[in-house]
Amino acid sequence: MNRRKTGVRGNAPGLPRHDTSMMLPNRTKDDMIPRLIALALVAAPLAACAPAPAPVVAPVAVTAPVVPVTPVTGISGLEERQPDACHAKDYTAALGQPGSVIPSLGITRKYRVVEYRGIEPQEYDSLRIVFRLDQSGNIYNIDCG
Repeated sequence: MNRRKTGVRGNAPGLPRHDTSMMLPNRTKDDMIPRLIALALVAAPLAACAPAPAPVVAPVAVTAPVVPVTPVTGISGLEERQPDACHAKDYTAALGQPGSVIPSLGITRKYRVVEYRGIEPQEYDSLRIVFRLDQSGNIYNIDCG
């Protein structure tokens, strides 16, 4: 049997041969680089001709009408915080002193001492004085709660 070379590889006997004259030639990376550069040179000036984006208009601030706040009654669990109801300002001389002086201050009200990074219960008592201690045990804050 005499076979002719047609440039097609791997055809099994009995299968029709394919015409490869219509197929694109194999391109290498080196062949594509000049074409990509030419495409970029054509596309760059066209991109500059694109229309500018429309300017963004800032929204106009609309002020809402002032609605008077009416106090809500009958809700349990909510308490109003009163400014210095426990008279904490009377003990500001103790700021910076060690926490051991608190019993000698002559406090006649309820008070709480909160250690540095200590756990503090979250119930609020506007008449209780709260002494907060820093990491060295000195009083750094006095308030109500």
